[in-house]
Amino acid sequence: MNASINDRRAESGFYNEQETLELLRCFLPSQPPLKDFVHHNPLHGFQSLKFGDGLASASKIFGYQLYLPLEEYRSLYDSGRINRYALEQAILEKYPDEGFECWQERLFSKQYEPHRHTRIGALRSNWKREYQIDIDSQTHPALFRILSGYLDQGIATWRFPVSPAGFISSLRKMEQNGLVSFFRRKRASRLLLETSCEIKDLLGILVGRPALYSQYLFDQQFAHPGWSGMASWGENNPGRLLQERNISLRELIQLELLLEIDALDSRFGTTWQPLGKRVGMMSGDIFAPVEKTELELVLAIWQDAFEWSYYNHVLATLSCRKDKDERNSHRSSQSLFCLDDRSGSLRRHLEQADPACETFGTPGFFGVPFFFQAEPGGNYTRQAPAQSKPEHVIKQIGATQARENSLDLPLGTNSLFRGWLISQTLGFWATFRLLLNIFRPQSGLLTTEPVKEQKNAPWLSVENSISYPLENGLQIGYTVPEMADSVESLLRSIDLTVDFARVIYVIGHGASSVNNPHYAAYDCGACSGNPGGINARVFAWMANHPKVRELLDEHGIRIPDRTQFVGALHDTTRDDITFYDTQTLSSENTHYHEINRKVFISALDLNAKERAGRFASIDPNLTPERAHQAVRSRSVSLFEPRPELNHATNAVCIVGHRDMSRGHFWDRRLFMNSYNYAGDPDGKVLYDILNAATPVCGGINLEYFFSRTDNHRLGAGSKLPHNVVGLLGVANGMEGDLRTGLPSQMTELHDPVRLLMIVEHSPSVVSAVIGRSEKLREWFANQWVHLVVIEPGSGTFLRFKDDRFEVYSPSAYHENAVEP
Repeated sequence: MNASINDRRAESGFYNEQETLELLRCFLPSQPPLKDFVHHNPLHGFQSLKFGDGLASASKIFGYQLYLPLEEYRSLYDSGRINRYALEQAILEKYPDEGFECWQERLFSKQYEPHRHTRIGALRSNWKREYQIDIDSQTHPALFRILSGYLDQGIATWRFPVSPAGFISSLRKMEQNGLVSFFRRKRASRLLLETSCEIKDLLGILVGRPALYSQYLFDQQFAHPGWSGMASWGENNPGRLLQERNISLRELIQLELLLEIDALDSRFGTTWQPLGKRVGMMSGDIFAPVEKTELELVLAIWQDAFEWSYYNHVLATLSCRKDKDERNSHRSSQSLFCLDDRSGSLRRHLEQADPACETFGTPGFFGVPFFFQAEPGGNYTRQAPAQSKPEHVIKQIGATQARENSLDLPLGTNSLFRGWLISQTLGFWATFRLLLNIFRPQSGLLTTEPVKEQKNAPWLSVENSISYPLENGLQIGYTVPEMADSVESLLRSIDLTVDFARVIYVIGHGASSVNNPHYAAYDCGACSGNPGGINARVFAWMANHPKVRELLDEHGIRIPDRTQFVGALHDTTRDDITFYDTQTLSSENTHYHEINRKVFISALDLNAKERAGRFASIDPNLTPERAHQAVRSRSVSLFEPRPELNHATNAVCIVGHRDMSRGHFWDRRLFMNSYNYAGDPDGKVLYDILNAATPVCGGINLEYFFSRTDNHRLGAGSKLPHNVVGLLGVANGMEGDLRTGLPSQMTELHDPVRLLMIVEHSPSVVSAVIGRSEKLREWFANQWVHLVVIEPGSGTFLRFKDDRFEVYSPSAYHENAVEP
């Protein structure tokens, strides 16, 4: 993190604007609009530092609360969720020359004053101190209204006049041609219309000292990181908005500086001095090295002890693993799930209901990254990990299904006469339906059938034809060799190359609920926050293709002609499954599918019952069938802020054989990716798995971690006062900053522990794999994600620490410790 801002060049009048803007982009939230919500590390700008150092720096610079309160750790110790041995080991690792007794008072009884001083905001606070003006309250309401109007994705009645040249150009046209100005005084208007509004020139008026320019911009933009982050995201991701808007972080800053000049002119005329003339010498290097306080050292020890108290339970359970399942080669069915932690419990219930079935886990885009177009001329959705660059587009053709009983009305109904007429007629009916739905939820989703068939799903353009031209630089569909490569890569990665069942289910996941702006956060992270059912259908179609089967046969994967793949979608909120294209099954496989269908129904009921145990509003004594119905009712309830708890309590990702974890109760805390080290001696498959799973699972984990520890700054607060702004994000009220991170209703039950990645392979291979990518290595070397390797044969656990592996024995922990 090279971020020295105050240097001799700045004092001599030199200011590098581009350097400051790039640095801002590194630390601003990178959260996309709600429709594309994808989990990520909120402290991504600090990921080049060791975890503890990054947290200390972020706390000092931005004022974030990144650990649990000290009293909460002490309470966890008293309840047994942090055990003595883990605490002793945490001290020993950090301070090998000091014993437990040296830290006992600091850990258990000493009281500390919380740290309140932060570097961000210190410079701009002088507007209040020296000028007695709250400049944010004078500028933010207008700034947020203008931004929300310009970026609006379909809520606003009147569209913002948009210029193809961009945000500032649009403002200039409105200022020049409008009857009302954006500003209260003439100087700001003149600067907008008659100058290029260079940031350094505007800062010269406001601040006056180049040495303070960068710190001033950091103070300014982190007073509303949500809107600044959205502008930065839009600049870095052109074409991703449904209604395209050309905006940049630079343009947002230009407008805000103009509004600040105007606010000061309105208060003081044009004779006020720049801020830099009124403040004394200040260090402009907000990223200067920080020293950890004693409280931070104590909290870091407690956090490590909390994490390894749980990791030990997991590793101790894995150390008691049985030999690989030697059941006969007959499989009643096989199911490919997303590695998602919410799929783990359903897999366990399936295996218990039918011991002859087999389940696998893999990232939920199923190795087929593409853009998806649901209707001709419609927008593309990314059905691939956020960091990938799909080269294909899949089109849906022949979609005739429309929403039933919809009261959506065209834009023209917002006119004075039509609006009044409709409000006096259909408005009363809509109000009645709303009230009815509050007290008695009714929805087409509220069916009593947990397993459904969609036999006439719209056709997908999966196979490329030479008659298809490129569309926006993307190939429509896949060629047969490309399909064969995709299917082969996935099957080899999960070690499914022999003993194929007659029916193999490919089950993506999504989530349905009402009154939930964060719905995309409940869908598949590997599909960029979209449901994975389309990917499941595409993969199944590819695997059933006769020419693909021929190429696979040539490569040593012989899929019997009798075997058929079926795509499906698991609704994780309702615990329902929809199977696609089952009309293509042979008569024999239709018979087997009907048998498997009953197994799925039983497993889904049991899974819903297990999930219901976390919901205070559901009677724990209900039968599985009635608990399942109660879970469905929650998904369509307008006043239910917790339709499901999503990834709450996620903690571990296992990359290895299912026999490592099969048969154990993991309480929905594990991501599980199927993998066979024996078929991957050089780690090529492992690299692909870790390269996809680490940022997805690590991003989920750290988003939950920091939204739990500081829900005010890094989370979205409570859902209850949220107002959807422009279909972009949520704000508290009508004119607040966009809230980033997760609402408290998604994190209140979460235990903030870092992800533990457990990989079954030799340490030398794993070390070489993570060394192939600096971004991948950063996750583990800096311990934003912990890594433990299980050595084949010996079963020895080796922990990755300080760029090397060291033997780790969970058996040393106290056997009676309470599981976190």
